[in-house]
Amino acid sequence: MLADRGLARVGRSGMGSVAVVTIAVALFLCAGVALAQQDGDIETAETMTEEVLQPLMPPTAVTAVDTPNDRGSSINVTWEHSPDSESGTLLGYSIYRSAHPETGFAFAGRVPFVQDNYRDSGIGDNEPTYYRVATVGLDGRESLSETFGPVEAFPQWFNGDRINVMVAVIIFVIAIVYFVNAARSGKDLFIRRLAGLDEMDNAVGRATEMGKPILYITGLSTISDVATIAGINILGEVAKKTAEYNTKLIVPCADPIVMAVEQEVVKEAYAKAGRPDAYSEDDVFYLTRSQFAYVAGVNGIMVRQRPATILYMGMFYAESLVLAETGASIGAIQIAGTDAVTQLPFFITSCDYTLIGEELYAASAYLSREPILLGGLKGQDTVKFIAGVLLIVAVVVATLAATGVIETNFMAPLFVTG
Repeated sequence: MLADRGLARVGRSGMGSVAVVTIAVALFLCAGVALAQQDGDIETAETMTEEVLQPLMPPTAVTAVDTPNDRGSSINVTWEHSPDSESGTLLGYSIYRSAHPETGFAFAGRVPFVQDNYRDSGIGDNEPTYYRVATVGLDGRESLSETFGPVEAFPQWFNGDRINVMVAVIIFVIAIVYFVNAARSGKDLFIRRLAGLDEMDNAVGRATEMGKPILYITGLSTISDVATIAGINILGEVAKKTAEYNTKLIVPCADPIVMAVEQEVVKEAYAKAGRPDAYSEDDVFYLTRSQFAYVAGVNGIMVRQRPATILYMGMFYAESLVLAETGASIGAIQIAGTDAVTQLPFFITSCDYTLIGEELYAASAYLSREPILLGGLKGQDTVKFIAGVLLIVAVVVATLAATGVIETNFMAPLFVTG
């Protein structure tokens, strides 16, 4: 029995050795296969590297010229694509500039490989510049072209891309000069009737008959606002009528500079009407710059003085409805005019008459019939009419071109602004 057990142990020991040897052989074979695969991968990588690292071809026919129709601060660089542009190995093109090629080139910019031009801005006037363009590979390698230069940037006296603007300015000037001369010669120029301005005489007359003052408000904006200037122009015409009718005119101001201008305008209007003695500086006064403090002060004047006519001409903000509602509550005739689009609904609702947008600017010419103002107004309207006609023609031509009725849009150059 002992012998049998010994033989069994020897048998099991022999089988274990065989297993170990088998595993070792298998590991050796696997290592060999892995090494063989690794050698194959290295050979493949070396082959691919050799293919990718083939020399890049630089762009050809590099040229540089001064950019036309500019101020002399840029140069246009163009070139022909590198033969490698269709191989998929290019990242783009780098542009280099130099004032002295012997000292080297500085980087100016980079464009995609599909682009064959570059505008180099920031060039000084009459400064000789040299250029080289390089193809840039996916791996960052570059291949430089031959040097081109020197080329200089210089300003042009005339911008050919803005001929349409010059034509428009010439037409505008001719129209204004023509209508100004026509007005001075006594020709009756038609201006569309404005109901609010036609009612101005009646409003001043009503205040005179009732023995009550007229309140004139030019808004809260400064003298730099066009609407404020238009309101001051109308104030001059209203002041002439109040001087003729001997009616008190109250003008509360929210800006000290506007107050000084309005004092001079009213004073001059009274002098032109032959009533300089009727003018009082206390009637044109500074109230406050704060928005709703000004509103409170003006509302107090409305309630105490109870003016028969209130005129709002200028730039207004959130205070417009508060002022107009207070004026309506005392039964005054109210005429408003502003180009503030957000405030127009409140004036239209609360006032008897409202001048909308450009009607405010036309009011001074409408009231005074001054030849220069009339000529300017008619000239602007004429140019607007011409622009509207050209716009309609352009839309029709573009529509016909899009539908294939005509082949080209021959009106396009007139609307290119550069």
